[in-house]
Amino acid sequence: MWALVDCDNFFCSCERVFRPDLNGKPLVVLSNNDGCVVARSRESKAMGVRMGLPYYQLLQQYPNSGIIAFSSNYTLYGDMSSRVMAVLRDAAPLVLQYSIDEAFLDLKGMPADGLKEWGEELAARVEKWTGMPISIGIAPTKTLAKMASKYAKKYRGYRKCCMIADDEQRVKALKAFPVEDVWGIGRRIAKSLGYAGITTAYDFTQKAQSWIRSRYHVTGERTWRELRGEVALGNEEMDHTKQSIMTSRSFPGMITMLDDLKPHVANYAARCAAKLRAQRSVCSHLTVFIDSNRFRDDLPQYGGSASYIFSTATNATNEIVEAALHVLSTIYRPGISYKRGGVMVSDFTPANAVQPDLFTFDPELSKRYKSMHEAIDEINRRLGADTIMLVSQQYARASGDGKGARFANAIKRELK
Repeated sequence: MWALVDCDNFFCSCERVFRPDLNGKPLVVLSNNDGCVVARSRESKAMGVRMGLPYYQLLQQYPNSGIIAFSSNYTLYGDMSSRVMAVLRDAAPLVLQYSIDEAFLDLKGMPADGLKEWGEELAARVEKWTGMPISIGIAPTKTLAKMASKYAKKYRGYRKCCMIADDEQRVKALKAFPVEDVWGIGRRIAKSLGYAGITTAYDFTQKAQSWIRSRYHVTGERTWRELRGEVALGNEEMDHTKQSIMTSRSFPGMITMLDDLKPHVANYAARCAAKLRAQRSVCSHLTVFIDSNRFRDDLPQYGGSASYIFSTATNATNEIVEAALHVLSTIYRPGISYKRGGVMVSDFTPANAVQPDLFTFDPELSKRYKSMHEAIDEINRRLGADTIMLVSQQYARASGDGKGARFANAIKRELK
């Protein structure tokens, strides 16, 4: 079974942690430079405030409405995210952070008959210890867990945790769930499905697998299988999202030294940068996390994460890798055997709409980086992934096979 933990109205809830007097009042959080609305409280949504609404239009359309607007504070949001994730890592054997405010929890090995109560208690614990309200969905697949979390958020009767435990509950949930709200469907596909008379998630599952694959390819087929209760999404398929990109792996063995962790984190950061460029986006927010082996009760346990805010949004590999390694050095603790780590980038804007920092942005340097990365991406596309990479990435790969050990040690000495 999988659990999807979703922080309710995350940015607004972060502001309310330190301003409890704002509970029940309509809030919005604005993008960089207070350009437009990027987060809304439940009360603002009920008033009809839409995502992306320019701030000046908000003032015009909702005069004397009592809506309180906050400038975005990604340092605060990153810190609150780290606090929530730390509580989750103590509650489940494996936590896969999916975005700044969401995480999948692998519940393998936990007794199924107590999972609903476990979820309710976890939601209460997170809110008590961090001040953050969360909603939890539990189901056999990640897509169904995502669906269940939306029910938990919408209906108070679930006590912050909705569980889809059997086929009867699954079918009931699918029939009441709009197809456009299914994780992985998207607005364009939902419109296409509407032409075929498919309006609910249940309708989608009733189409033949061959029909789904011929029209929506392997991605649509995975969603179809997941909604039918079949596990079709591994951790790799969660890397790319509309809100964030994450690269995360388990290490080949347990790692204790910071110098041995660095190349792995550099690899993850470089992959995130390449994916950003592939979708023509830049990021302003980066998070790095590392975890010990939760299955080794005989070893000290630790899970750490921290964030970095770029003064100018970027998709440059060297800038993202440098930031990731800096963050890694702040969360690393000696004496811990690390088993897993990851890098996540978020707060995206289009690459052709970058808002530069007045004091630190160098247009000539940015132009050279852009040309360099276009050339690197093209070479890697033609000759294979990682044909060209940073030196900081290289010895992690070399150390993975015996033939490369000598080269790995040489590069380690150069990095020192």
